[in-house]
Amino acid sequence: MSKNYSKHSMSVEASTKHLAKVRDFVAKYATEYGFKKQDVADIRLAVDEAYTNIIKHSYKYDDQKSVDIELGCNDDEFWVSLLDVGESFDPSNYSEPDVRRQIKNKKRGGVGVYLIKKLMDEVKYLNDGDTNEIRMTKKR
Repeated sequence: MSKNYSKHSMSVEASTKHLAKVRDFVAKYATEYGFKKQDVADIRLAVDEAYTNIIKHSYKYDDQKSVDIELGCNDDEFWVSLLDVGESFDPSNYSEPDVRRQIKNKKRGGVGVYLIKKLMDEVKYLNDGDTNEIRMTKKR
């Protein structure tokens, strides 16, 4: 078990007007923990996609709901969890999109989960009763 460990959290309403605040929160700690610029950009984009998916799919744009964001780092990895109490995502029903076809057809959307999985080293979808959690990990 690692000796160095820290954890931070924040809660925001489920609204795209808070996207910058969420991205900046995550980027601040990823930078402080010593991740390279590209890794910080990858983490920011993954969290942006996850947060947006919660707003759209879990809460159906109900900005009265909130999203809890927790992050932490140890000697080996940086992790970010987004927690909500909306409609859960079932990863067993997910199939990877044909990104080339979507670009060719100029179709927007539908690649958030794909991007998150490509940008992060590990992605888990957890459900504990009413609470959904997406936990994304980036290795050092």
